[in-house]
Amino acid sequence: MEQIKWKLNNLPKSKNREEGIKFLNDDEITKVKGFHESFPQYKETPLVNLENLAKSIGVGGVYLKDESYRFGLNAFKVLGGSFAMAKYMADKLGKDISELPYEKLISDEVRKELGDITFFTATDGNHGRGVAWTANKLKQKAVVYMPKGSSITRLNNIKAEGAEATITELNYDDAVRLATENAKKVDGLVVQDTAWEGYEDIPAWIMQGYGTLAKEAISQLKGYGVDRPTHVFVQAGVGSFAGAIQGYVASEFDECPITVVVEADQADCYYKSAEAGDGKPRFVGGDMQTIMAGLACGEPNTIGFEIIKDYSEAFISAPDWVSAKGMRILGNPLRGDEKVISGESGAVTTGTLVSIMQDENLAQLRKSLKLDENSKVLLISTEGDTDPDKYLDIVWNGECPSL
Repeated sequence: MEQIKWKLNNLPKSKNREEGIKFLNDDEITKVKGFHESFPQYKETPLVNLENLAKSIGVGGVYLKDESYRFGLNAFKVLGGSFAMAKYMADKLGKDISELPYEKLISDEVRKELGDITFFTATDGNHGRGVAWTANKLKQKAVVYMPKGSSITRLNNIKAEGAEATITELNYDDAVRLATENAKKVDGLVVQDTAWEGYEDIPAWIMQGYGTLAKEAISQLKGYGVDRPTHVFVQAGVGSFAGAIQGYVASEFDECPITVVVEADQADCYYKSAEAGDGKPRFVGGDMQTIMAGLACGEPNTIGFEIIKDYSEAFISAPDWVSAKGMRILGNPLRGDEKVISGESGAVTTGTLVSIMQDENLAQLRKSLKLDENSKVLLISTEGDTDPDKYLDIVWNGECPSL
């Protein structure tokens, strides 16, 4: 069975790294959150205090943001896509996003001025569902491409939002290229969190959209008497989400929390970049067969890469059993802790934290990260059981047994 691999961050830092996170500061994210709050479906997702889990593994606190409640879509991704789509529409109208709450965006006046827009994207499921949902709510169209091996349940959830959606024979990164090519043919808009040269505005807006989650979490921590988390564990696929969370907490606190990036070992481009050590991103190709479908991305977002390089303490390459372990821990909590239904990409940080604290083979990593009884750790469960059959295979039937 594959072991957890780790690498401390020795990558060269940007000379003006503070400049690189200005677009994620609290002033900017307050506007983003205001936009999300304008949706009638908006409600803050819960931050769960896993007090007994914390005691059992020897840390001062474990606080888990449960994104399975986000807009009724069972995952956080809609935050990024919805804000980027609205920001694009605002720019076309020559207005600031603060002037265009949801009700204004769907008004006859705005629709007449903008005309019809078709949004294109590639997805493992959660992002595409968020784009499809937003397009539906904004009375626009969406076309969604999914990589080979994607869940039929996730496909049907996207179609249920009115989008045109298909599972391709391509991996995720090639599906992104297909979406981009086909969008050009009809003057559509690609809504993707993967940034590349010449395509950075939309990914940056998506990252800002994720900031709503971070702003909520920091406020909720204060309700538990925690002014600042000492540690933040965050998942990375292309790195947009990880970069957004790190950028926000780095700009919010004078002393940045120790941030740890966790990837699926079949798509560990950040871990491999850290191994190379020269500050340049490394790509992972192939089918990337992992249960963590939301993290099966082998090409880093150029914007996210710089933030992650500048602010991460360590990079973790996690086998599938780590995620499965996290799913079981959260779904079968210690007495007194709240149950959380967390999917494959959502639970990997929980499985990683518990493994670091309990596995003596990871004692050096535990020491390097200064994880002890004084640590207040923020985790984010990015999705619920977005593939219910897969969830039961893992949690009930023992797929991917833990070490």
